[in-house]
Amino acid sequence: MIVVTGATGNIGRSLVGRLLEQGVPVRALTRDPARAELPARTEVVRADLVEDPDLAPLLADAEALFLNLAAGGASAQRLIDAAQRAGVRRIVLNSSLSITDSPVDDTNFISRSHAEAERAVRASGLEWTFLRGGNYATNALRWAPAIRATGVVRDAHPGAQSAPVHEADLADAAAVALLDRSGAHAHQIHRLTGPEVLTNTQQVAAIAEVTGRPARIEQISEDEAAEAMAGPHFPIEAARQLVHLFGQSIDAPAFPVTDDVARVTGHPARTFAQWAGDHAGDFAGHR
Repeated sequence: MIVVTGATGNIGRSLVGRLLEQGVPVRALTRDPARAELPARTEVVRADLVEDPDLAPLLADAEALFLNLAAGGASAQRLIDAAQRAGVRRIVLNSSLSITDSPVDDTNFISRSHAEAERAVRASGLEWTFLRGGNYATNALRWAPAIRATGVVRDAHPGAQSAPVHEADLADAAAVALLDRSGAHAHQIHRLTGPEVLTNTQQVAAIAEVTGRPARIEQISEDEAAEAMAGPHFPIEAARQLVHLFGQSIDAPAFPVTDDVARVTGHPARTFAQWAGDHAGDFAGHR
């Protein structure tokens, strides 16, 4: 049995499918099972990682746990403690390439929660694998409403560079680590990126190519971009920090391209063009 947190998210949904294809029982944790829309063979369990008083029953009989902070980062320590009590053997943590393994991690909004979770997993004494992903290709979905409505994406840094990684590659890597029987992935850090560096302008052009809809970037100020990004769960200061970080990647990408996707999964990393094709409906207004 493998327990998957964030099971209805971009990575988790793909991961559940991969595991079921391998004939592995999956327990998917979600706040709203009625809306999960996961395969019938999935054991879908209601879970509130913040409010539930005891998380150990959620992990009963589980061999491994996929821990995604997007499912409730503030509860990571509680879930790790529950995994220990339930006898879970392995944790695969969906982490971040923003981690530098230096004191800077505790001052950076983006890396802080992931660094804390990595330290907690290491301290648990359980077997672990960290999947440090770079820029997720799904971040481009933030442009979808503008592309559908006007074809104009407003962005502070059209020249910002990254190597977007497809959520399917992250799910593939997670499945390999969760199902590892050789120990090859025990206590390993995998740094996962896409296969090529692209600017934001080039990403928008790739989306336009697959949708057949004209799309371009219009540059705005960092303050405007931060205000548009901020929300109830993402404070303005964190948004400003993230926008500034994007600006620093104009001269060079924040994270170099790695071959870890191919090394871990056995297949080449999917390109951004492939990702755009997979999500064309999100940008064209139909699915």
